Amino acid sequence: MKYVDEFRRRDLARGLARAIAAEADPARGYNLMEFCGGHTHAIFRFGVQDLMPENLRFVHGPGCPVCVLPVARIENAIELAERHGVILCTYGDMMRVPAGKRRSLLKAKAGGADVRMVYSTQDALAIARKAPERQVVFFAIGFETTTPPTALAIKQAAAEGLENFSVFCNHVLTPAAIRHILESPEVGEQGRLSIDGFLGPSHVSSVIGSRPYAFVAEAYRRPIVIAGFEPLDVMQSALMLIRQLNEGRHEVENQYRRVVTPEGNLKAQALVAEVLTLRRSFEWRGLGPVPESALEIRESFAAFDAERRFDITPSDRGDVKGCLCPSILRGVKKPTDCKLFGTVCTPENPMGSCMVSSEGACAAYWTYGRFRDAGGTRRKREQAA
Repeated sequence: MKYVDEFRRRDLARGLARAIAAEADPARGYNLMEFCGGHTHAIFRFGVQDLMPENLRFVHGPGCPVCVLPVARIENAIELAERHGVILCTYGDMMRVPAGKRRSLLKAKAGGADVRMVYSTQDALAIARKAPERQVVFFAIGFETTTPPTALAIKQAAAEGLENFSVFCNHVLTPAAIRHILESPEVGEQGRLSIDGFLGPSHVSSVIGSRPYAFVAEAYRRPIVIAGFEPLDVMQSALMLIRQLNEGRHEVENQYRRVVTPEGNLKAQALVAEVLTLRRSFEWRGLGPVPESALEIRESFAAFDAERRFDITPSDRGDVKGCLCPSILRGVKKPTDCKLFGTVCTPENPMGSCMVSSEGACAAYWTYGRFRDAGGTRRKREQAA
């Protein structure tokens, strides 16, 4: 398959592994945070970590929009479906994310609420057109990648005069989250988490471009490489970061040039700017309130804002007791550090969002089974040599 098979070639992977081993300085460590859950899954699925030298560690970041949505917002969505009686449309991953008291949208649906899984905003619009007597709310989540379709749906609803359609907006922004992580006490000079460089978001950057990450290099003196999702993309990006660190450079580099440009998708950016605007602050699971890290619907489209149309009760519910998703999302803990992982928390019975989402770190550890062989692969390789 074009743009897939050539980025999974074993001979090229072996060559990159040799180059990384040759250029990595054994006198120092390399802690590289991959922001996207897609990178995390590529690392586990293809055994990329096993091809790295001992002193290179991938730190899993908060790059999964389902994982970072706080429990309170899921409670709000359940309330919309149960108390206000709307047709609540959402993407599949959100259905099983636990809310307070072990509730979820899926359980609300089983209890009689009209919650429907959709594949796109256009599906939600179609439902609204077919049921003009019902209020239809689209539960919008995602990073910058899924924001343009939400903005387009709101514009379409406005153009059609679709008065029974609104959006519960939960779109979040990646640059603000990276800044928040870099300014956190855990990552500061006295912190216990060292991050030497970043594998930058892939699909997000196809929309916003590579320029918005300049502050990472300029203000925080950390290199960042926009990386594709295939294993060779991740390995080449790791090599680019190693070279920057060895040479004392801190720049924004773009490994994913086949998709990402410096300026990004200007048409999509204009569409989003017309319909949505920055929130002053937004709560992230694991990160807490993050300034200017999310979007809300502009006043000119307020008629399609579910938060203004319906009286939504603020919720202060937190995560399940014992769940380490918040620490895992900050890169401070690994899924295997959590006592719930693989015991009471599995994909069939998730206790936290990181086990639900296909991009979650816990789901990656579980799906590819590498937690069962911690260190074993490397030992076997050493014994074979």
